[in-house]
Amino acid sequence: MESSSDRSGLSKVRELAGLGQSIWLDNISRDLMDSGKLETLINSVGIQGMTSNPTIFEKAINGSLSYDQEIQFLASRGYSSQQMVRVLMVRDIRRACDFFLPVHQKTSGRDGFVSIEVNPLLAHRTDETVQEAKLLHGLVNRPNLMVKVPGTPEGMPAIEALTAIGMSINVTLLFSPDAYRDAAMSYVRGLEAFVSSGGDPSDVHSVASVFVSRIDTLVDRKLEELLKARPADKGIPSLLGKAGVANSRIIYRLYREIFHGERFYSLKAKKANMQRPLWASTGTKNPKYSDVLYLDSLIAPETVNTVPEQTLNHYLDHGAVALGLERKSYDEDNPDPVLLFDRLERLGIRRDEVFSQLVAEGVKSFDQSFETLTGALDEKSKMLLPEGGDRHRMGVLDEDWKSVIHEMESRFRSGQTGVQ
Repeated sequence: MESSSDRSGLSKVRELAGLGQSIWLDNISRDLMDSGKLETLINSVGIQGMTSNPTIFEKAINGSLSYDQEIQFLASRGYSSQQMVRVLMVRDIRRACDFFLPVHQKTSGRDGFVSIEVNPLLAHRTDETVQEAKLLHGLVNRPNLMVKVPGTPEGMPAIEALTAIGMSINVTLLFSPDAYRDAAMSYVRGLEAFVSSGGDPSDVHSVASVFVSRIDTLVDRKLEELLKARPADKGIPSLLGKAGVANSRIIYRLYREIFHGERFYSLKAKKANMQRPLWASTGTKNPKYSDVLYLDSLIAPETVNTVPEQTLNHYLDHGAVALGLERKSYDEDNPDPVLLFDRLERLGIRRDEVFSQLVAEGVKSFDQSFETLTGALDEKSKMLLPEGGDRHRMGVLDEDWKSVIHEMESRFRSGQTGVQ
């Protein structure tokens, strides 16, 4: 008999877990944690993890007065705006990790992760990315932290190096199947090195964040331009809104080949964890499409879907609970994903150019959010700590704040940024 929770939709996230897919929340803010909403999402709805990025933090910090005391305090100690961003992020990520720790323990480390992103300005600097990731890992100091590293060509060696020292990594800004394969193999090689050095691979986890809706936004724009020039071509409209899911299906096939294949078998025998695909950018941007398109279509075992809060609410209200990514029928509405991209190529929409543009735009977007945030913190610092103004003392901050500050400042003094 169907329960009231089934009818209200609150069990859907748990039902998805039963199908092998974890739902993580693509949002973080102090207000979300202080209000009790995050606790409800974890305990009642069944959310199993959380992701963040520079854009999310920029909206959280600029949109709330609850950070002002800390900004004033950090300014009084001479922190730069970039250092302030790091401390504020670490503080919120620590708290979020504590909220999700019971989930992490209950799932034997599979879920309950919270992600923090390295400085996006380092996306094309391998060594600095590695050092920043180590610093963030040490500052947060929680077992359920994932550090986000961009899947740029320069990010791949960083992913391998960080995995090789036993760090759990969320590879972000992945679009193309080739980039996904590189990220997966970077993880595999890193795990192999970690095992060779005597490490226990069961303690290392990873996800590969594949962005979905941004692909449709760009491909649809190109298709609509073609349609204006060729209004009689009836094949063009059938391709609209299909590229994002098709690309995810191709990547899911690669995932199955790599992590259920021969090379990973020996690692799996030593209790290594597979690097799950994580579907990111799953809020529907085109109002012509279903507001749960990228949830209903991407349900598959051994995957994660990280969703904005509004999209989650839509899904709880009217989303489906059925496998969507493994459908075998390749009819007109659900063509073979490889053939779909072949059709786009024949129309002059080259997949390699699309993916390259999306990576560049993604890095630029996060750069801009980071720079907007640091600029706003500069202005807030001047306003909150005028020349000759009163300075906050350490005593006004709680113990967790004090520990973050002491840890960060001791690491800077010693020049040490490595994981202990």
